[in-house]
Amino acid sequence: MSGGGQLAGKIALVTGAARGQGEAEARLFAAEGAQVVLGDVLDDEGERVAAAIGTAAWYCHHDVSDEESWTRFVAAATERFGAPDILVNNAGILRIGPIASMAFAEYRRVVEVNQFGCFLGMRAVVPGMAAKGGGAIVNVSSAAGFQGIAGLAAYVSSKFAIRGLTKTAALELGALGIRVNVICPGGIDTAMGRGDDFAAVDGPDVFAGLPIPRIGRADEVARAALFLASDASSYCTGSELVVDGGMLAGPAWGQV
Repeated sequence: MSGGGQLAGKIALVTGAARGQGEAEARLFAAEGAQVVLGDVLDDEGERVAAAIGTAAWYCHHDVSDEESWTRFVAAATERFGAPDILVNNAGILRIGPIASMAFAEYRRVVEVNQFGCFLGMRAVVPGMAAKGGGAIVNVSSAAGFQGIAGLAAYVSSKFAIRGLTKTAALELGALGIRVNVICPGGIDTAMGRGDDFAAVDGPDVFAGLPIPRIGRADEVARAALFLASDASSYCTGSELVVDGGMLAGPAWGQV
């Protein structure tokens, strides 16, 4: 573990950390001095990332939609490094399909991972964080948590819900010294965000029309997570940090 950095001496849990935004967050947090526990269901990838980071990181199989998995994950992390100071609820999935034909099982699975996983994660870390005098929870919503997107009903509804969960948790947990904030990324260049299925809903032309005319990078989301996880954001709770290249600023009608 590094002796310095913005997270020196902190213990962080990051879900969905085997690739994409979660991997970038785990790598950056470790570089900033934290001991990081990576959770995911992609064991081979997660083990490789943890090994690449080094002794400051440890991978643990974890299904965020499962209540007992959260109990095991937090207990294992606490035994390994100590009670967590930071939780990043990053894990998420999407399923594409119109409401009229989407199977209920598909819709429910997205909600179980994205929304229930966030709720279960916050609940699981509260005792340990409260005993330490506080902590920081960073939830991951999306630009899709602000507006509808045809074909992404399950994903959109789950990401709207995460914003509400964050604000409610901030109100309930502030007295325990626990800050709760949410990141809302736009299009980010990850395996999920640029898969073939997603391209059918949101193609590359969308990014060319943004005020910052490109797709985002995972490290840009990681730096936002670092800010909210660190003492640099000590007076921030219940807040929403949008990382979307200007996607939500308004329609791009052309330059004047």
